Amino acid sequence: MLLERFYDEDLAQASYVIGCQATGEAIVVDPRRDVEAYLDFATSRGLRIAHVTETHIHADYLSGTRELAARTGARMHVSDEGGPDWTYGERFDDADRMLDGDTIAVGNITLRALHTPGHTPEHLSFLVTDGAQADEPGFMLTGDFVFVGDVGRPDLLDEAAGGVDTRFEGAKQLFASLRDRFLTLPDYVQVLPAHGAGSACGKALGAIPTTTVGYERAFAWWAPHLAADDEQGFVDELLSGQPDAHAYFARMKSQNRSGPALLGELAPLPERSIESVRELLVADATILVDTRDQHAVHAGTVEGALNIPGADKAASYGAWVYDPEAESRPLVLLADDEGEAGRMRDHLVRVGIDAVEGYVCSLDRLPLVQPRLLPPEELDGLADAQLVDVRGRSEHDAGHIPGSRHLSGGRALWHLDELPRGGTVVTYCQSGVRNSVVASALRRAGVDVVELDGSYAGWLRSSAGEPVTAT
Repeated sequence: MLLERFYDEDLAQASYVIGCQATGEAIVVDPRRDVEAYLDFATSRGLRIAHVTETHIHADYLSGTRELAARTGARMHVSDEGGPDWTYGERFDDADRMLDGDTIAVGNITLRALHTPGHTPEHLSFLVTDGAQADEPGFMLTGDFVFVGDVGRPDLLDEAAGGVDTRFEGAKQLFASLRDRFLTLPDYVQVLPAHGAGSACGKALGAIPTTTVGYERAFAWWAPHLAADDEQGFVDELLSGQPDAHAYFARMKSQNRSGPALLGELAPLPERSIESVRELLVADATILVDTRDQHAVHAGTVEGALNIPGADKAASYGAWVYDPEAESRPLVLLADDEGEAGRMRDHLVRVGIDAVEGYVCSLDRLPLVQPRLLPPEELDGLADAQLVDVRGRSEHDAGHIPGSRHLSGGRALWHLDELPRGGTVVTYCQSGVRNSVVASALRRAGVDVVELDGSYAGWLRSSAGEPVTAT
């Protein structure tokens, strides 16, 4: 058996290719939407991608299940658990609809589906048996059920899918899934989760790629609750301190359930001339994406540009500042070359931002403006301004500037009604990176934004004031 993990640092997301070297067949589990990496890997190892599946309807990225099936002819397998509200749409009519106990045969390898609800009602995990060496499973693909040191959060249906208090039932389902499914397995079973540290799908994910049933049984935060059969204690601890759910999660849920649009093989992005881009900007027919860091942006950027600093976090930050359900104007990227532009586009399509139509290599001969900055020492003297902390909730609770309110960066563009339309908004994050990203989107939306220079760290260095912590 061959097993390869593909990890996206941007979204802290893991997918897996499992191949039977005896027959040359392979399956991809939880693929992202830009599928070239899987195709290239299969070709390099002499494998044919015959199957593709996913553990659940994802909230944080668009699935590549349909894309891979269209490109390779692979058979799709999706969950049919969870009830009618969580049934995949008609674009999956030719997929195998899997129930608890169903299996997928990949040469000598067998994947057996286990219904493990809690994070989502339809969630499946897969027990993997390498028939060439064993007659019992040695691996478990847990999706967003069990992570290294944590479990999947059960509140995203409330936060991102319009649910009302579904988190409590989800937390109880997670407790039962751990007790009745996970902890009944031998300690040696290796656990292969779908996310790592930095993901918003849990609150305490470890950075180690894999774990085992035995290790989690002994050391996970939830283990004492399960050992004591303390369901309420588990629910209380699980639901406290969960990170903010980004607003774009609702769009991911909806599109993944119905089936993301197919991309096909993407052509290289064309380089656009400065003259043509200038004309489009004057006509308000395109949006420029300034991919430089906040310091370069503060020195001068195109008016109305979105700041998405580089490809490495383009999916995460892009989904904060561009909503394809509300915005139809195409994007032009600032990039050093075609390769860098292509990498950034790959990240953006992972969150359904498909409207990239070209790139430019510089901002020369484009009119530039300087975003407004406020030195921290002048903050106290600013009248009629609202101070907004765009960091995560836990960061705000740990310490924030007196008088500031919290509105996380991943939600700001969708909650403009919480910001004053007639006054100035002063925004800050920890060091200024996220602040520049969010401020660029708010300016495009018509908000009068001033960025606190140096953000929270700069205020701490320059101020004699004491931060406020959550009680």
